[in-house]
Amino acid sequence: MRSIDPSVLVVIPALNEEDSVGEVVRAVVSAVPSARCLVVDDGSSDRTAERAAAAGAIVLSLPYNLGVGGAMRTGFRFARAHDYRTVVQVDADGQHDPSAILQLLEGLDEADLVIGARFAGIGDYGVRGPRRWAMRVLATVMSRVARTRLTDVTSGFKAAGPRAVALFADNFPAEYLGDTIEALVIGARAGLTIRQVPVAMRQRQGGEPSHRPWKAAVYLTRACAAFLLAMLRPRTPIEGVR
Repeated sequence: MRSIDPSVLVVIPALNEEDSVGEVVRAVVSAVPSARCLVVDDGSSDRTAERAAAAGAIVLSLPYNLGVGGAMRTGFRFARAHDYRTVVQVDADGQHDPSAILQLLEGLDEADLVIGARFAGIGDYGVRGPRRWAMRVLATVMSRVARTRLTDVTSGFKAAGPRAVALFADNFPAEYLGDTIEALVIGARAGLTIRQVPVAMRQRQGGEPSHRPWKAAVYLTRACAAFLLAMLRPRTPIEGVR
């Protein structure tokens, strides 16, 4: 088992997640007690920041909503400024199991970026209809770009090693789906080694889900657009990190 050093930062982007964020922070602290937990309050109008701080997290409150990509870019910059070499992204809604963080960190022994994959043989999480079809198509195409088999390229449960932290501190995309699809494309084209580990997902502990069935067609269009735009961007080199 990989020992966890204090240079690991767990970043939790949160928007109006007062019902769940405190429990998520406590679960992260229990799972990886030597890591630090940072909640990026993404312009919440409720008590998200207060609940996160009471649970023991460092809290950065953004003045307005930037989206998950903007919140994570803030987290990566915080990590760089405070010498954290590893960043783990965990959702604030309680769907990610913090006990799986250790699996993601172990994967960094052989990769720069490790995805917690929901469709890799563990658990019963699933989506249907056009959204599931879009995920499969994107996974197939992204597997070619990353030169490894990926089954879940829209997962928000990821661990980034030193080279990925250096890259994303300046280049993490803030657009819709940028934190998932576009970030993977940027990482793969910059030369990051990307791998996935199977994880089980849990039910939300509070708040409202970000996707409704009637939004499936919009999701499909935006996901494909995010991929195409990412492929049109110039390749970004990683400098000064090994």
